[in-house]
Amino acid sequence: MSSRVQSAFYIMLGGSVVLTIALGIRHGFGLFLTPMSNEFGWGRETFALAIALQNLIWGLTQPLTGALADRIGAKKVVLAGGLCYASGLITMAMASSGITLALSAGLLIGLALSGTSFTIILGAIGRAVPVEKRSMAMGIASAAGSFGQFIMLPGTLALITQLGWAAALTTLGMLALLILPLALMLRTPDTGSHSGPEQSIEQALRQALAHKGFWLLSLGFFVCGSQVVFIGIHLPAYLVDQQLAPAVGTTVLALIGLFNIFGTYTAGALGARLSKPLLLSALYALRAVVIVAFLLLPLTNWSAYLFGMAMGLLWLSTVPLTNGTVASIFGVRYLSMLGGIVFLFHQLGAFLGGWFGGYVYDKTGNYDLVWQIAIGLSIIAALLNLPVKEQSATLKTATA
Repeated sequence: MSSRVQSAFYIMLGGSVVLTIALGIRHGFGLFLTPMSNEFGWGRETFALAIALQNLIWGLTQPLTGALADRIGAKKVVLAGGLCYASGLITMAMASSGITLALSAGLLIGLALSGTSFTIILGAIGRAVPVEKRSMAMGIASAAGSFGQFIMLPGTLALITQLGWAAALTTLGMLALLILPLALMLRTPDTGSHSGPEQSIEQALRQALAHKGFWLLSLGFFVCGSQVVFIGIHLPAYLVDQQLAPAVGTTVLALIGLFNIFGTYTAGALGARLSKPLLLSALYALRAVVIVAFLLLPLTNWSAYLFGMAMGLLWLSTVPLTNGTVASIFGVRYLSMLGGIVFLFHQLGAFLGGWFGGYVYDKTGNYDLVWQIAIGLSIIAALLNLPVKEQSATLKTATA
């Protein structure tokens, strides 16, 4: 095995396990909404606002951590992110007010996720593997994050049931420390090559911000963020409101994670052969269909499970396709930074989806309006991605 192939393998392996842990823990936060809110007498908006803040901090700092990873390498950024993650979870276990919850679950874990999630890991992988294998590699790594959701959700529920929510968070904080040794596997930040003339950060930014496709991808990713965070945080409580057992919501989220393994892998494989923007349009359109069917059909355990399976296939399949399109248009030199800007829009949507769900519920006693908006946004996102072209943008460098 050549040194380049070996480096790429270690980056793939280490990065995939980091995503498994980071996103596996993150997708279980919705399970803490009810026990924490009940113990402290909060409305659902208090917890939802903290998680919405988490997503906002994650998004706002992602372009900065991405640029830092492009400059100094993913290893150091992931190390810092792992430390923030463990600190945030342990501090969240001691939270007793909306402010301390916002500082722990919101600020610290938001910073942690910006250093341990898709943008940093996929940026490193995108530079490490050949261009013809890039979409597939991103799909595999994204599927690892989904595998974390699948295995961590039942484990998190068991911890809450057996130990209580505070001890469960402390245990998860210890688990997050495993990110630190895994970060060392990302020690080679760039084993690939940069095609074309060299660009500065300023030139790359100007080029991307002047490109219509970049904005269309970003706006489409906004929709993705609003939907997945609303569902991830509020679906378990929504199902309990509809008289289903609490375990049903956990099972649905676990099924989303399980089927997303296949969805993200398939999206990465198809993205290597078909137009990634057209695949994105199809995914968003199918989300609208799935949500409409879920709301119109009689709600039972099995209809909820089917919703989880169908939504899982479409859940984070957008990630390798969106990041792959950014790499196709702008190259991989500043992929973490540019992917971070696109992801900022995802997290702005996530903030809106997480907070607005709690706000609407507290005001109206149901989630009807949020579901209706989610359907409309799916259609808008499908239309936004249709005009995006994957042609490489003309590089503008200082020597041009």
